[in-house]
Amino acid sequence: MTALSAISRSMPEFVFSVTALNSPFPRFPSISNPCLPFFLAVIWQCVAVFGRRECTHPDEKMMNGELIATSHVDVQALVSYLEHDDRPTIVLDVEYNIIASNNAYQRHFGVEGKQHVGSKCFKVSHGYAVPCDQAGELCPMRKAFDSHAAERVLHIHHTPRGPEHVDVELRPILDRQGQVVAYVERLITVDIASAQPQKQGLVGVSPSFKEALSALQRAAPSPIPVLLQGESGTGKELFARALHMGSPRSKAPLVVVDCTGLSESLFESELFGHEKGAFTGALSKKIGLAEAAHGGTLFLDEIGDVPLSMQVKLLRLIESGSFRPVGSLRTIHSDFRLVVATHKPLRDMVELGTFREDLFYRISAFPIVLPPLRERIDDLPLLIESHLQRIAPGSRAEIDEAALKRLMLYSFPGNIRELKNILERARLFSDDGIVREKDLPTNVTGPVSQHKRSNRNSQSLKNMAHVLNGFEGSRAELAKELGISERTLYRRLQVLEGDR
Repeated sequence: MTALSAISRSMPEFVFSVTALNSPFPRFPSISNPCLPFFLAVIWQCVAVFGRRECTHPDEKMMNGELIATSHVDVQALVSYLEHDDRPTIVLDVEYNIIASNNAYQRHFGVEGKQHVGSKCFKVSHGYAVPCDQAGELCPMRKAFDSHAAERVLHIHHTPRGPEHVDVELRPILDRQGQVVAYVERLITVDIASAQPQKQGLVGVSPSFKEALSALQRAAPSPIPVLLQGESGTGKELFARALHMGSPRSKAPLVVVDCTGLSESLFESELFGHEKGAFTGALSKKIGLAEAAHGGTLFLDEIGDVPLSMQVKLLRLIESGSFRPVGSLRTIHSDFRLVVATHKPLRDMVELGTFREDLFYRISAFPIVLPPLRERIDDLPLLIESHLQRIAPGSRAEIDEAALKRLMLYSFPGNIRELKNILERARLFSDDGIVREKDLPTNVTGPVSQHKRSNRNSQSLKNMAHVLNGFEGSRAELAKELGISERTLYRRLQVLEGDR
């Protein structure tokens, strides 16, 4: 079924009225045939409005920039825009039915032999039996229905290649009374992260991960400075690399500056470079990392450790892109995109006077909070499989159900870095490549987590059962008491129920 025939059959009571806003189509000739109804032509830069057939006279001309089209020629010309758009696009009615799609959608998301036109979008995209908002996901259709405005959300879609992260942008179509009658949905695959195990890059499917990934996806194409905030071991450098790879500067270098433990003189020399003989030991000229990042991305890791005396020079570099190497009178200009990261509370440091306020506002234009691993329980199977692939490439590396269940009850104070260390150790204790519960360290398998970082976060299976039995509040209150999200609580309760 073509997009045109699908549209024509779907809503015979409607004709199309489009208010052109930078419309790519020329003005159509006079309308002559009112008997060929149609539903929609997808014009992303236009605002589409629908009216009942009896409300729109066929001889109505262009008025106030409004075009009424009912002839087959007009319809075919409009629908051709959908077919020639190289971005996957579908048209939906208010009952979640896919009523039209373009070739790009079929190429990216279609399955040979399966018809998606006429199917529910939530079944095609996610395999759900109910709409996304009833399955625990954010539903852009529901939000757009309420807001009457475009909505954007990050989803995981089923594709012939397996599950993939997809950036969904949805626009509602209104009738003359201002009621939503349809939607146009554009889908863009997110290449900077994976919903499947992989040896490199970002991996995850949990709500907290998708929230951070959605922010990253929005920021990546922009030159805006990004501040990555998260506990140690949450993968800040991986996110910085993903930002770089998703930017127009991806073919230029990503230069990493580790600000931890650098003295003032060493930091200045590393960042700005130095001339030969500038100080004792400067036996040759050295290019600074700021200059090396020209055309690419400069990533300042743990910026909270930059000495206060150096912060004014760093501010000048960020504001002007200019600096002088140590021992030089010449000024060098470097064009770079700035990404910084820290595990420290910079706002508190500003209040204490240990971090400059003007520098803070310069670097925090677009903050992204990276979730700790204890808030990413849904990601553990993916992360474990991905890390095992890296640890033992080409060899058997698996984890049994009991070991996985035990890890899902652990709170990981060291986050992903700790998970990697646990798996590397366990793999060495495994004789057949299968990680079992006996191969895990005692602080993971013990009756009570032995780390004391947070009493509320270190709930073992028995502790959680004890708290659950004695708690009389709501699930949200219980999650708050345990210091975890409701989603994490739900997942851990599933594990708990399975062990009973």
